[in-house]
Amino acid sequence: MKKAFLIALASLMIAAPMAQAQQYRPDDRRPPQHHQPVKPQKPVASKVAPKPYYWKKGQRMNDWRRHQAINDYRRYGLHKPGRDQRWIRIDNQYLLIGVTTGLIAGIANAR
Repeated sequence: MKKAFLIALASLMIAAPMAQAQQYRPDDRRPPQHHQPVKPQKPVASKVAPKPYYWKKGQRMNDWRRHQAINDYRRYGLHKPGRDQRWIRIDNQYLLIGVTTGLIAGIANAR
């Protein structure tokens, strides 16, 4: 009795996935596709370098901390910064920035 029960249980476990399996048809799951002509896309322009921005003395610069401070100012021919001032380089200019206010105190062109 026990043996017959185990055989019947094993055959059900094997036969159950086969009974549920269906033939796969790829068009069953996808919505119907309507073939439309593909419009040609405009070619993507290569990235052009932005125009340089020219800073002015007395102008406020809020994000000056993003730029690396220049500690060896003599190497670049710059004068010693005053108290609470830092030299930074942006593009082709050296800017003397007030640390507390963010105002540009001086400008020098890079060589």
